[in-house]
Amino acid sequence: MHLPTAATPVDYLVLGHLARDLTPDGPRLGGTVAYAALTALALGLRPAIVTAIGTDMDLSPLDGLPLLAESSPASTTFDNRYDGGNRTQVLVARASRLSFDRIPEVWATSPIVHLGPIADEIPPALATAFVSAGLLGVTAQGWLRTWSADGRVMPRSWEASVEGLSAAGAVVVSLEDLGRDELAVEGLAGICRLLVVTDGPRGARVHWNGDVRRIPAPPAVVVDPTGAGDIFAAAFFIRLRATRDPWEAARFAHVLAAASVERRGLAGVPTAEDVLRADLQVVR
Repeated sequence: MHLPTAATPVDYLVLGHLARDLTPDGPRLGGTVAYAALTALALGLRPAIVTAIGTDMDLSPLDGLPLLAESSPASTTFDNRYDGGNRTQVLVARASRLSFDRIPEVWATSPIVHLGPIADEIPPALATAFVSAGLLGVTAQGWLRTWSADGRVMPRSWEASVEGLSAAGAVVVSLEDLGRDELAVEGLAGICRLLVVTDGPRGARVHWNGDVRRIPAPPAVVVDPTGAGDIFAAAFFIRLRATRDPWEAARFAHVLAAASVERRGLAGVPTAEDVLRADLQVVR
């Protein structure tokens, strides 16, 4: 485990639970923070992670990354089951909610701060603590879900997260996160400065300054869709910070997300070839 020092600045701080994803081949590391941090690294940034985990988590894929991990009785664990394009998700265990009093001050003012809750582990009000960051990005999945007594994950209303969503410079959600509710999309678009709603191979809608544009996704042969939305979001935030152009950022992010679904798990993190292809396609 790599613990930070206050003198270690980073370019991309991502906060949220690492996940222990159960698969037919055994548990593997997942969660927004893992996919986002490794995407940031692939794009040439210096990422860091703030999370909470149990002793059952294999952190070897994150070797070398600054990581501030609070100890928890268990790691957040999901059983993801896919049937065609549909996913059934079961929350098997949940790590402790995060506290943030130990975050190095230099991290809180990073060029990009990404709040990536997956199990309501980050209070939405925390977003206001990062007003000095260059760009505050939110993937709101963990604020838009709840679970039954047996762990089955289901959508919930976004209204309780208004404070966090409205404080963000950019918010990325999937239509699945919203239960495919178009009225919820309209409500979010009304409170978010910049909203991206992804819909897998059907592309994304970017809501910005009263304008809505549909950005198509490139074709892909889907092997494993897990993590594609997180890779899209991280790539979008990074490209948006660099160009201030959300349309270009969405096109760039789509290329990397499409490449990711053709590989399994964290192997879907962008390669140098993926990044070059995305750059070439965006500038055409």
